[in-house]
This record gives sequence, structure tokens and C-alpha cells, in this order.
Amino acid sequence: MDILDSILLGIIQGLTEFLPVSSSGHLEIGKALLSDNSLPEDSLIFTVVLHFATALSTIIVFRKDVILIITQLLKFKWNEDTQFIVKIIISILPAGFIGLLFEEELESLFGKNIPLVGAMLIVTSLLLFLADRSKPTTKKVGFWDALVIGIAQAVAMLPGLSRSGATISTSVLLGNDKSKAARFSFLMVIPLIFGKIGKDLISGDISYDAINFGILSAGFLAAFLSGLFACSLMVKLVKNSQLKYFAYYCLVIGVLALILTM
Repeated sequence: MDILDSILLGIIQGLTEFLPVSSSGHLEIGKALLSDNSLPEDSLIFTVVLHFATALSTIIVFRKDVILIITQLLKFKWNEDTQFIVKIIISILPAGFIGLLFEEELESLFGKNIPLVGAMLIVTSLLLFLADRSKPTTKKVGFWDALVIGIAQAVAMLPGLSRSGATISTSVLLGNDKSKAARFSFLMVIPLIFGKIGKDLISGDISYDAINFGILSAGFLAAFLSGLFACSLMVKLVKNSQLKYFAYYCLVIGVLALILTM
């Protein structure tokens, strides 16, 4: 992998992390098209760095929400913001549970597994079609909703199944307001990303010299900047019920992925 490949993959990650088209699926397709023959350790480091970049871009876009939530939490009152944090915690439990118990099994599904990516992109397309047809509401995400959305996020750990697409669609299908669904979807992933990075650092799975620093930096910057753009754009698109266009895209890419691997 060279710097140009790193930048391209970073842009793919930044855009697809927030647009409901599966960042993991597009990274796998991108690596296959670029004939990326990196060692598994190198690929893991690169993927973690790109996810860290998009997590930071989420914090920047929702900085007012993050600051407000933290400020209210320190007041130790059972108010709306404290309840929102509890909902976030509930939502990350399923993915955290699956990630800890079945990490090796999940990682084995990656590595240019294009047929699985294609199939999951088609599933993503179906979810987006259903969500796009939902009627506008003003309902906020509830505690039970948070658990169901969390289960959707856990299932979306499969390569090709969009995390944002699965969580936003599930939230909308539960009757929640679309803009609130997008906000919850983007904020709920932050603890998971930082938790995963922390776990890898403590376990020693990440080696700092396993891949060129310049390549990592280029990918990080590309993912961060494209993530800022995509996150802001996605909130507007969900609010305006324009998920069907992403559904068409996922369907086409999924079918092409299956055809090209036959």
C-alpha cells in the first residue's frame, strides 16, 4: 500500500462510515481492487486508524451535543441528557458483547470476502428502502428502542452491512424521528470505536512500526476530512427522506460484487 492508496481508502472510509453504504464493505472492495496484499496486522492497524479518524469527525460535528451531555451528566440529575447517555450505554452492549466473545470469528469474515459483502449490501438496500417509506414522526428514541438499535448495530459488524444504515433504518422503523435517529446512530458508535482501540492497545494487537507512519497519516487525514463532510450531509439527507438513493446504490454495488466474484 502506498500513500495514494491510503488516501483513497481513507476517503472511502470517511464517506461510507456515515453514508449508509457500509464502510467495511467498501474498504474490502477497495482493498481487492487495489490488490492490497498487506499483512493482517498492517490491515488491522490501518482500519483502526481510519475508524479513529471518523470517530473524531463525529465528535466535531456533534460537539455541542457532546459538551451538553457531559455537562448535564456532571450535575448527577436524572434529566433528559442523563437518560440519553443511559440509552447510548444500552445500545452499545450487544455489539460490545459480540465483539468480545466472537472477535476472532468476526475478523475471519474479513479479508476480501466479496461474496459476503455483496449479499450484505443487498440487505442494507432492503433496510433503506423500508425506512425511506416510513412516515414522519416526532418520537424520541426510547430505552427499548436503544436496545433494539444496539442489536442492529451488533449484526452490522458483518462486512457489507452498513452500520449507519442498519441503525438509522431500525430506529426509523421503530417510529422514531429521522433526524433524532441519525443523531443517535452517529453518537452511539463513538464509545465502541474508542473502546475497540483501547482494547487493541492494551492487548498489544497494534504495533506502531507495522506500517509506514506517512501512510497512516495520509489515510487518517483523508478519512477525517471526508468524514466531516459526510456526517453533516447525512443528517440533512435522512431528515429529508432521501435514503432510497443509497438503497439503489447498495443494490447495484451488491449485485455487481456477487457477479464479479462468480
